[in-house]
Amino acid sequence: MNFIDLFSGAGGLSEGFIRAGFNPIAHVEIDKAACNTLITRTAYHHLKKTKNILPYINYIQNKISRTELYSLLPKNKKESVINMPIGENNNKIIFDKIDSLKGKQTIDLIIGGPPCQAYSVVGRSRDENRMRGDSRNYLFKEYAKFLEYYQPGYFVFENVIGLLSAKTKEGKSYLKMMLDLFMKKGYYVEYKVLEAKHFGVLQNRKRIILIGKKDGEEGFYPEFEKKEVGVNVSEIFKDLPNLTAGTGNYYKTKYKPYKGNYLYDSHIRNGLDFTTQHIARPHTDQDKGIYKLAVEKWDDGHQRLNYNDIPVEWQTHKNKKSFVDRFKVVAGDLPYSQTVVAHICKDGHYYIHPDINQNRSLTPREAARLQTFPDDYYFEGVSEKPSRTAAFKQIGNAVPPLMAESIAKKLKELILND
Repeated sequence: MNFIDLFSGAGGLSEGFIRAGFNPIAHVEIDKAACNTLITRTAYHHLKKTKNILPYINYIQNKISRTELYSLLPKNKKESVINMPIGENNNKIIFDKIDSLKGKQTIDLIIGGPPCQAYSVVGRSRDENRMRGDSRNYLFKEYAKFLEYYQPGYFVFENVIGLLSAKTKEGKSYLKMMLDLFMKKGYYVEYKVLEAKHFGVLQNRKRIILIGKKDGEEGFYPEFEKKEVGVNVSEIFKDLPNLTAGTGNYYKTKYKPYKGNYLYDSHIRNGLDFTTQHIARPHTDQDKGIYKLAVEKWDDGHQRLNYNDIPVEWQTHKNKKSFVDRFKVVAGDLPYSQTVVAHICKDGHYYIHPDINQNRSLTPREAARLQTFPDDYYFEGVSEKPSRTAAFKQIGNAVPPLMAESIAKKLKELILND
């Protein structure tokens, strides 16, 4: 069963579908760093399939170069990651590239979700025009062109729950416009708000998932059983070495002893005796002082730090009425963390490590674990030099692979039943 992943990002959605047995024909993504991540992950899957995983292991330990790793990929595998913006100017080129890659194979499924900033409630609240003039509002029309061209049996369209309330200047619902357009293209669409925490993800993350079926009828949307894992957020920290601000390693980090099951059951730990990108941001003394206040307040009585409670000399924002929880601990004693979003690439204030002695924000690897990315998933920058900022952005924008895998398995059942 072949699929195309549009607006792929770092490939969280795709990873889940690959695990469920789907075959990626192409990934289309505008961000160069994310495309490098996708090629690196394509190399992982190719080398694993050919029972030659050692070069990948050497690469993520910085023993061989990216160029050397990519040289082991067949030409069609490298070209399957298409680094182009989807839109009127490029769609024909993208179609031609995908047609060349797929040959006589059919496309059974299209997955992906356009950038969410235009529909995000937070994005709208921060934009003076409420994001209403943003061209990204209409990228669903480009998505529909791929449906029309490839005629897959199904599609999966993922986005933020702000889509439920987002409207045009004239008051029209973007969601209603989408549903009408997809119907015109021959797809009956059903949607639900799914919560990552019900799929074994230790994160309070809600997303709207639209599933379209070619010439479908009402009632095909799959039912998902809620999965309880019985552990708290502290589970993701248990086997990672303690770090202080500004310390850590982009490459090999050995684990501490771990006696639990969650990290294995969720595919986070998947065979290697080390991980990567466990490297903490440096922080100013002022930020570290605020982080310590936030952790103390949580430890003393499960209270969140209000921005107005910070000593005046440490306050740098004039806005003291909204976003007053901009400093927030990722509480280890709760079953779910707050939502990991792309803003984590700008600062770590909303993702403070719960250990007061480490006194820092999360590392990329810790954020990736909250998203259930495997520990051998390597997030690339634009150049061969590693980039913590690029990694954080990709992680925050992603669909948790564990959640994606559950969706993929249900889609597989639907397709096989058809």
